[in-house]
Amino acid sequence: MTEQPISVMVVDDHPIWRDGVARDLAERGFDVRATAGDAAAAVRIARAVRPDVVLMDLNLGEESGVEATRKITGELANTRVLVLSASGEHNDVLEAVKAGASGYLVKSASADELVSAVRRTSAGDAVFTAGLAGLVLGEYRRMASGPEDDAPKLTERETEVLRLVAKGLTARQIADRLVLSHRTVENHVQSTLRKLQLHNRVELARYAIEHGLDTEPE
Repeated sequence: MTEQPISVMVVDDHPIWRDGVARDLAERGFDVRATAGDAAAAVRIARAVRPDVVLMDLNLGEESGVEATRKITGELANTRVLVLSASGEHNDVLEAVKAGASGYLVKSASADELVSAVRRTSAGDAVFTAGLAGLVLGEYRRMASGPEDDAPKLTERETEVLRLVAKGLTARQIADRLVLSHRTVENHVQSTLRKLQLHNRVELARYAIEHGLDTEPE
């Protein structure tokens, strides 16, 4: 049985850039269902076409891509948002993640990096341009008022896996990094999901960011 292509919507207020990204993705085998040039249109069209992944710019005029991201992720449980922005400022990354974005890629990324990011986002991974996840984690650590006494207790290995999930690594990459089997990593991920009452890796990454976990490697 032929696997269905990943469906995508591209949101950007610059027509040449927007159409170019849409064309490149279509040529790589993605199902580009729609494009949009502003936040209101993005939300309206996403409701209609329900893509797997929305590529979202942040600077969209009167209403920002952050607000569009919040509305789309709040209404469409099966649609993930991957921000594709010219800005690499960690405040922009922070706001996008808080709004529900699954990842953040800067526009200087190569075509191959973009294709990989869209595929991984569709698969449920948290995807960040190198370095940005660490910036966001550091910001939340500075903002955190202190540890939560009632927070679920994770083992040292679960915390280590959680840190790497938050950095955007796949289960296979985590297995290679920690010299574990793929199945063992998946077991740790599933155990952590149960303890934290979460549903997927994107929510795990968001939990790590929002709780300012001390997840730096030794």
